[in-house]
Amino acid sequence: MNLRPLRHFLCIAIAASLLSGCIAAVVGGTAAGVGHDRRSWTTVIADRNIQASAYDNFNKDKELALKNNVSIVVYNGVMLLVGEVRTPELKQRAEQRVSGYEGVRKLVNEIEVREPEGFLSQRRDNTITAHVKTALLDIVDMPGFDPTRVNITTVHRTVYLMGLLSREEADRVAEIARNVAGVEKVVRVLEYQD
Repeated sequence: MNLRPLRHFLCIAIAASLLSGCIAAVVGGTAAGVGHDRRSWTTVIADRNIQASAYDNFNKDKELALKNNVSIVVYNGVMLLVGEVRTPELKQRAEQRVSGYEGVRKLVNEIEVREPEGFLSQRRDNTITAHVKTALLDIVDMPGFDPTRVNITTVHRTVYLMGLLSREEADRVAEIARNVAGVEKVVRVLEYQD
């Protein structure tokens, strides 16, 4: 009796059952990220695809990618570039590398021309981001406000806020961010619902 087809079938069945959890996690992760978002799920997916494509194209320029520090954030078709590059020419080149994507309505280039900061400065900025996110959890008196709708990026102690908010929500978020220890400046890259 030839057991080879049976073995093949069993391997496929086992692999499918093991991978089904991965697929559920990926689909569930996307759904969980979209559940509280004011953007449509197609916009969320488009933003993520644009951001991944922009990073891919950016990383093809080895001088930019390896010797500078630039972050790319896309939210509701608005692309934000932050970080540092060594020369004005590199700043322009960084913007050119990520320009022209379908679905990007606005590009905000906040890259600074200066020596890239080291690990400890980046870690400090990550800590500030975490503290701002935690502080936003204190907003419990605004009906319908969800802090997960605010994208927070911190570079050089400057907090960049992205999201689709009401003006009242935006003012409150900016005020809370401004009062977090270590924050020197708050930049709104927000879109307003009202």
